[in-house]
Amino acid sequence: MINPAYLSTQSLTVLVPVYNEEESLPQFVAEMNKFLAQTPVPTTVLFVNDGSTDNSLALMRQICAQDLHYAYLSLARNRGLSTALKAGIDHCQTTLVGYIDADIQTSPLDFLQLLPFFPAYDMVTGIRAKRQDTLVKKLSSKLANAVRRRLINDGIQDTGCPLKILKMEYARRLPLFHGMHRFLGALVQLQGGTVQQLPVPHYPRYAGTAKYTLLNRAWKPLVDTFGFRWIRSRWKNYEIAEHQAARSA
Repeated sequence: MINPAYLSTQSLTVLVPVYNEEESLPQFVAEMNKFLAQTPVPTTVLFVNDGSTDNSLALMRQICAQDLHYAYLSLARNRGLSTALKAGIDHCQTTLVGYIDADIQTSPLDFLQLLPFFPAYDMVTGIRAKRQDTLVKKLSSKLANAVRRRLINDGIQDTGCPLKILKMEYARRLPLFHGMHRFLGALVQLQGGTVQQLPVPHYPRYAGTAKYTLLNRAWKPLVDTFGFRWIRSRWKNYEIAEHQAARSA
C-alpha cells in the first residue's frame, strides 16, 4: 500500500536511455503520459541520448519543448547503457530515481507497483514475467543471470529488467564501470541497502531492433562479473558519527 506521508516528501526522476529509438519514442511518450497522470509523486522524465545516429535527438528536443515533464541530455558519443544511466543520475535533483527502456517492453504504469515498497526498501526492481523475447535472447539472459548469481550470490533474479526505482542516496554512490547496469541491485546491497523484487508484465518490442547480440549477453556479462567481484573485494562504507558544519563569518 502506498505510504502517502512518505511519498508527499519525495520526488522522482525516470531515466530513459535512448540509442536509435526514433520508431518507439512517440508511443513511449504516450505510455509514459499514462503514468504521469497517476503518479503520486512529482515526476520528471529525463531522456539520455547515448549518441543516437537516427532522428531520436530531434524527437527528444520536440517532446521536451512541448511538455515540461520531459527533459533530455545528450552524450557527445555512444558510451553504452552504464554510462548513460550514470550521466542521468549525475543530473538528477530528486529523492528517487527510476529507470526504464524506451522500447516499451516494460510499461511505465508498472512504476505504480514499485512505489508502495518505499521507504521500506532502498531499491525496487522488476522481474520480467513471461518474457516476450526471442529464444536466444531468453536463454542467454537466463544463463547470464545464473552465472552472475553463482559468482556473486546477490539473489537478484532478473538484473536486466529495465524497470527499477532507487533511493537517490544509493544511486549517487554507484561507481561507473563497464557493465555497471548489470549490478545495480548488488551495488545497492554492497552499500548496506535492501532490494525488493516483484514480477512485472513483459511485452514484445514495439518497434526497432534490439541493441544486444549473443556476445553482449554471454561473454561480456561474464567478464563484467569478475570486474564486480574485484570492486566488491575493495569496497568501503563509512558512517558519520559527528559533524560540525562550517559557519559563515
